Amino acid sequence: MLLLIALSAIIAPFLFLVIMRMPAAKGMALSSLIVILLALTTWGMEGQVVLASMFQGVHKTLTILWILFGALVLLNTLRNTGAVVRINQGFQSISGDMRVQVIIVAFLFGSLIEGAAGFGTPAMVTGPLMLALGFQPIAAATIALIADSTAVMFGAVGTPVAVGLSNIPGADTPFFHDIAVTVTSLDLLAGSFIPFILMVVLTVFFGSGIKDALPMLPWTLMIGFIYTGSALLVASLFGHEFVSILAALITLAVATVTAKKGFLLPKTEWKAAMRKDFVVSTEKSKMSIVTAWSPYVVVVLLLLLTRIVPALKEFTRTAIDFTWKNILGVEGVTSAWEFLYSPGTILTAAAVLAFLFQRKSYQTFTNASKESLSTMKMTSVALIATLSMVQVFVNSGMNLNELVSMPQYIAESFAGSLGSVWIFVAPFLGELGAFITGSATVSTLTFSPIQFNVADAVGLESNIVLAVQLIGAAAGNMICVHNVVAASAVVGVSGKEGEIIRKTLAPAILYGILAGVSGFIFLNFL
Repeated sequence: MLLLIALSAIIAPFLFLVIMRMPAAKGMALSSLIVILLALTTWGMEGQVVLASMFQGVHKTLTILWILFGALVLLNTLRNTGAVVRINQGFQSISGDMRVQVIIVAFLFGSLIEGAAGFGTPAMVTGPLMLALGFQPIAAATIALIADSTAVMFGAVGTPVAVGLSNIPGADTPFFHDIAVTVTSLDLLAGSFIPFILMVVLTVFFGSGIKDALPMLPWTLMIGFIYTGSALLVASLFGHEFVSILAALITLAVATVTAKKGFLLPKTEWKAAMRKDFVVSTEKSKMSIVTAWSPYVVVVLLLLLTRIVPALKEFTRTAIDFTWKNILGVEGVTSAWEFLYSPGTILTAAAVLAFLFQRKSYQTFTNASKESLSTMKMTSVALIATLSMVQVFVNSGMNLNELVSMPQYIAESFAGSLGSVWIFVAPFLGELGAFITGSATVSTLTFSPIQFNVADAVGLESNIVLAVQLIGAAAGNMICVHNVVAASAVVGVSGKEGEIIRKTLAPAILYGILAGVSGFIFLNFL
């Protein structure tokens, strides 16, 4: 009975969004109500703790909405300055094939953003960019979410590894280095297929079927193995911090050159995912490609500088701090918002610089701001409901019945009955954590001690089990409710969250299976 109650935070959203196809605003409001009532009545949480957790969820929603606004205002500003037309023409000069554009924009540029920013930012940047390239809105959101997976296990400069595994005994720099090598070694099997999986999802749901994906198999496998091979090399040489950034840059260079030359690519361009009202501009833009892309270059550089340069990192994390500590006096219920450090601030600053660099009126920015705010109304309702539920779920260990938290109860229940096949279960525990919390770091921080203890109890190599936890947490990013809500909002399809999850669910499950198989091979044969 308690296990079913603990699972309510997973069952309710799946039922309302995926099965009953409710919009997220309604489905997550109902889910939140159910979880909160069960937390109060059965789990024994005090009203003050529940209320503090709900306020924590609202505060966290503001931090996500700020990132969402930054992503939208940057794109809308670039539309108003004409930069999007020039960016589109730049992609056409590399390849007009939308399958190729998915790999370059969503998978590789998204991985670069993930390595610099993390926290769900890539899908909020690449989704609108694909929309501007002519993709159908649902296609843009779906592909952006699936693509933001392989790089997530290292997140923003290695945060899921360094923070997520920080509560493991003996966690230090050599340990993190070993984990990074193990993760990237395992991901040679799992992650290398993500580019082709993107092709299958794109062509099956938005084209004529898998026959449109098969001609892309050689090129996408090459790209997949170059990415995962580069990630292993970087992890071996430099450790966990720069894996996503450097692997993305290396592979982006290869993808651009090979795509331009048509190497391993079909000769016929595929455009089936283009929305019917989209027209590719044939008039040559007067803006240079460097000027058009300069705001995105600024975003990447500022994200890296604020996370790598110690003095700048310290300044941006402390100068303007909207963090709410010990909400309503409840110890440990805290929500961080370091305003200058937020990707939202950097994206908004890039939008301001865009109209200056591109010599346009400030009205391009103000108009873009109005457009952006008008699209965020329903999103805020859905995110508040989602994150309120998440925080009650996560904080449920603070109760009068002396129960462990709901996520820990789920993990311990699974461990007790599935220990013998744990290597296949471990990635899905990571996915479960990311699905609920929306963070590979939080998923790993929550479940890594359990993963470590189970590995020790059943005689498995702990580093391999922890590595598949990280891979699973990355895969869970595809189906995380609040990521889906945000990705839907930035492409203008709020209310279609259930439809998007139905498309991203199979790739997330497949990634988990591949991670388990890879772990099994390493445990038994290598």
